[in-house]
Amino acid sequence: MSVEGDLPATNPEPRHPSFTEAFWFWLKLGLISFGGPTGQIAIMHSELVEKKRWISEDRFLHALNFCMLLPGPEAQQLATYIGWLLHKTWGGVVAGGLFVLPSMLLLWALSLVYVRFGAVPWIAAVFYGLKPAVVAIVVSAVLRIGTKALKNRVMWLIAAAAFVAIFWFKTPFPALVLTAASIGFLGGRFWPALFSVQKGHAASGATVGTSILSDDASSPEHTLPSAKRSLKMAGSCLALWWLPVVLVGLWLGPAHALFQEALFFSKAAMVTFGGAYAVLPYVAQQAVESFGWLAAPQMLDGLALAETTPGPLIMVLEFVGFLGGWNHPGPLSPLISATLGALITVWCTFLPCFLWIFLGAPYIEQLRGNTRISTALSAVTAAVVGVILNLALWFAANVFFPESTRVDVFAIVVAAVALIGMIRWKWGTIPVVLATGALGILWKVLLFNNSHA
Repeated sequence: MSVEGDLPATNPEPRHPSFTEAFWFWLKLGLISFGGPTGQIAIMHSELVEKKRWISEDRFLHALNFCMLLPGPEAQQLATYIGWLLHKTWGGVVAGGLFVLPSMLLLWALSLVYVRFGAVPWIAAVFYGLKPAVVAIVVSAVLRIGTKALKNRVMWLIAAAAFVAIFWFKTPFPALVLTAASIGFLGGRFWPALFSVQKGHAASGATVGTSILSDDASSPEHTLPSAKRSLKMAGSCLALWWLPVVLVGLWLGPAHALFQEALFFSKAAMVTFGGAYAVLPYVAQQAVESFGWLAAPQMLDGLALAETTPGPLIMVLEFVGFLGGWNHPGPLSPLISATLGALITVWCTFLPCFLWIFLGAPYIEQLRGNTRISTALSAVTAAVVGVILNLALWFAANVFFPESTRVDVFAIVVAAVALIGMIRWKWGTIPVVLATGALGILWKVLLFNNSHA
């Protein structure tokens, strides 16, 4: 029996989405974006490239490569980039904002539960069920992105070298990206035949048809670079970024935890290359040892919460901001101080991401036909595949072997079933997330407790 999309003749041409349609999609994405950046990118690729066909394969990878070079969460910036392509500045604001908003609200609620009641069994059980689903999503992302990006032997070699460098030699992610980009740029100049990557969309086009933002389509007028527009955008973003910081300093004074958080996370937003795992050791050290906003065990608890909620993993910084405000309220009530600490942390962490996209994306769009830039960015994507594989193995090891002497059979079975279902039967992310969360409650709260009653 055929499924929808199998026959190109019955696959209608895509229609440019209205702003309202895009709004509801970005909201849905923010609610289901589990699995860290790899899982989130995989979801966007499946939805935007293969199902909705709002953007072609090559344009998607071109945008992804650029976002990989920026400080901050690449998946949220990719959503902002595509939203901007489809519906101008407000499209980017909505896409990037809704990518963060659901996880921000959820983590605020979980942080409140954490400080008021400590560990809640049923919430821990939901997270326990979600973790193997996250493993399946990440592994699926490795397979999906790898098959699209590794199209010749050179790209395979770059991916393998990146994996070896980060897995065995702990090479910093920014160094890997810069090295891969340099190799790709030089390869495109001196050995273009070896480094050229054939367009993937044409191969998939026989199955999924053309896209709204296709490979050969001219760039929309609003994407053309403009010095005047860039200056206006930079001024607006910088004012929005720093105005709350200044107001908090004037209101509570420079010694208050909220002002210190605003300054610290503003600086961190400009240097957070390499994803959350690259920056978290630095943030943890400063937050725990230098500022005393929270204790080391609390930092680990916050990371566990962030790993199993939708949205960017760097959202753990909201937990840090919440605990900092709660533990050092000053003249405010703990709840108000904690809430404001969470808000200003999220604001100073994510608002710069919009600035990077809105300033850089118009120029990156004009470089899509540049061979050297294309080979450099393709090499970056290949290196990222190796990095994602490393993260997938790291995450799987922590989920499947939570203790050095114990194997979690439940997690292995759930992850295997979810992965097979997503690959073979195209199970959607929402059913997988809901089902595994329910399984976690069933296993931990009902069956496990009854067996030990």
